[in-house]
Amino acid sequence: MTQRSPQVTVRRNRTLALASALVKGAVAAGLGLGSLTVLVMVVWISSPYPDSGPGGALRAAAGVWLLAHGAGLVRPDTLSGVPAPVGMVPLLLVLGPVWLAHRAARDAAESQEPQEGAPDEARAEWRERPGGPSRVGAFCAVTAGYLLVVAGAAACARGGPLHADPDTLAFPVALVVAGAAAAGVWTAAGRPFGPAPSWSPLAVQEAVARTLFRQRTEAAFRSAAAGLTVLLGGGALLVAVALGRNAGAAQDAFLGLAGDWTGRFAVLLLAAALAPNAALWGAAYGLGPGFSLGTGATATPLGLDGTPALPRFPLLAAVPDQGPGALPNWAALAVPVAAALAVAWFTARRAAPADAPRARAWSPRETVLVTLFAALGCGAGTALLTAVAGGPIGTGALSVFGPVWWLTGPAALVWTAAIGVPAALLLRLWRLRTPGWAWRRDVPEADGLPEPEAEESAEEDGAVPGRTRRWWAPWRARRATAGEDGEAEPAGPASPAASSVPAPDPAPEAAPGFEPYDFLPTDPWHGKASREARWAFLKQGSGGLMADFPADRTAGRADRTESADPGGPAATP
Repeated sequence: MTQRSPQVTVRRNRTLALASALVKGAVAAGLGLGSLTVLVMVVWISSPYPDSGPGGALRAAAGVWLLAHGAGLVRPDTLSGVPAPVGMVPLLLVLGPVWLAHRAARDAAESQEPQEGAPDEARAEWRERPGGPSRVGAFCAVTAGYLLVVAGAAACARGGPLHADPDTLAFPVALVVAGAAAAGVWTAAGRPFGPAPSWSPLAVQEAVARTLFRQRTEAAFRSAAAGLTVLLGGGALLVAVALGRNAGAAQDAFLGLAGDWTGRFAVLLLAAALAPNAALWGAAYGLGPGFSLGTGATATPLGLDGTPALPRFPLLAAVPDQGPGALPNWAALAVPVAAALAVAWFTARRAAPADAPRARAWSPRETVLVTLFAALGCGAGTALLTAVAGGPIGTGALSVFGPVWWLTGPAALVWTAAIGVPAALLLRLWRLRTPGWAWRRDVPEADGLPEPEAEESAEEDGAVPGRTRRWWAPWRARRATAGEDGEAEPAGPASPAASSVPAPDPAPEAAPGFEPYDFLPTDPWHGKASREARWAFLKQGSGGLMADFPADRTAGRADRTESADPGGPAATP
C-alpha cells in the first residue's frame, strides 16, 4: 500500500475547494439566468401573437439578463434600419444577479480560516482539515465561474432581437460581478475595516489602525447612507405625487401599449423594474440639475425647456408640463434639504451620544470633518446611481435620456455640505447644553430618589426636591405655594390618605450635641417615630414574650447597629 504525504493531501484538498468555488459561481449565474428565462418564456407562451419562435425568446432572455449586469444592448430591428442602442438598466433587475454572486462568494469563503475572536473549537477544527483556498482564491474562483456563464449568455444572445455590445462585457459587467463577489468575501470575513494593504502609504496604514479613525469613518458611512436613503425616498415620493396628478395620462399610456392582458402584464413588469430608476430621476429633479428628455429638452424645478422626445410609457406621465415651474415644482427642493438634515442628525447622534458623558463628545472640528466626509459619500453614491439610472434608448434625440451623473453628484454634495454642516453643529450644541438634561438617559428619572447635591440645588432654585426639571416645561419643577409677599413657600406635608409612610423627623442639625460624621440617610425608615411604631408592632405580635424596654434606649441601640443592618429593625439588647 502507498500512503499519501500530508503535502499531497493538502494540495488535493485545496484543488477541490477551488473547483467547488468555481462551480458555486457558475451555479449562481445559472440560477439568475434561469429565473429570468422562465419569466420571459411564460410571457412568450401566453402571448397570442409572438414575434419569433422559442429560440428568439431564449436569446432575448439572455440579452435582458446581461442588461441586468450593466451591459449595453443593441436592437438591430428598427424602422429606420439603423441599430438602436439600449443602455438604460432596470435597477430592480440588478438586485437578483448581485445577490446571487454575493451569496456564492460568501458561502465559498465561509469555510476558510476563522476570523479573529472566533472560539478555540472552531480554530482547532479548521487546523484538523487544512487545505482550503484563501479568501483571494475563493474570490477569483467564484468570479471566474460566474463570468464563464456570462460569456456563454453573450454568445447565445448574438443574432437575437437584443444582443450585447462586446465592449460592455468587460466594463461594467465584469466589474459588477467582481464587486459583488468581493463584498461576499468581505461579509464572510466579518466585514473588517482594515488593516490597509501593505502597498498603501504608511500614513494610511497608521490611520486605519487607529480605533478612533475607524469609528469616525463608520459614522460617516452611516450618515451618508442615511442621506442617500432619504434622497431616494423623497424622489420616489415626488414621482408618486406626479403620477397621482396625471393618473389619466398614465392610464391611457398603459392601455395603449398593449391590447391584451399578456402585453399589459409585460408592461407592468417593465414599469416595476424601472421604478427605482424613476425614484432616482425624482431625486435628480429635486437636487436641481433635473434630467434630460432627449438632446434638446431638460426638466428642472425652474421649468421644462425645449421639446421633449417622450416615448409612450406610463412612468413618463410624471414628467412636468412645458413652461416655467410653479410653486409645486419648487417644493421639490425640500427633498435635498431633508437629506442634508438626515446626514446632520445621524452625525450629531454620534458626536454627542445621549448615554455618554459630556467629556466624550466630539469636538466641533471632528463633527465638521465627519459631516463633510458623509456629504462626500452621499454625493458619490448619488452620482454612481444616477449614472446607471439613465442612458440611451435609441438614436438621434433619444441618445441622451435621464439624469446627468456629473451634475447630480456634485449637486448632492453641495446640498448636504451646505446644510448638513451647520445643522450638525447646532444639533451638537443642543444635545450638549447644560440646563435641562432630563432628556438624557444618564440623568436620574423624576420618580427616583434625589441625590443630596441635586436636592440642594433644587431647593436653591425653588424647585420641588425629588422631581427633575424638564427642559420643555421648567415651571413643573417649581410647584410651590406663593405667599402674600410673593416668596415661594415649601409645600405642605402629604395627607395620610395619600401616603401611609410617616413623615420624617426634623433635620438632625437642629438636635443639641449633633456632630456631623457622614451623609445621613434621608429615608423615613430610620426616623424615631418609625422605630417606635415598628417596635410596638413587634411587641404586640410576640404575645407578651418581649420585655417592655424604653423606646429611647432601643433607638440608641439601633443607631449603633445601623452599619451592620441599616434597613432592618432595631436589635434587642
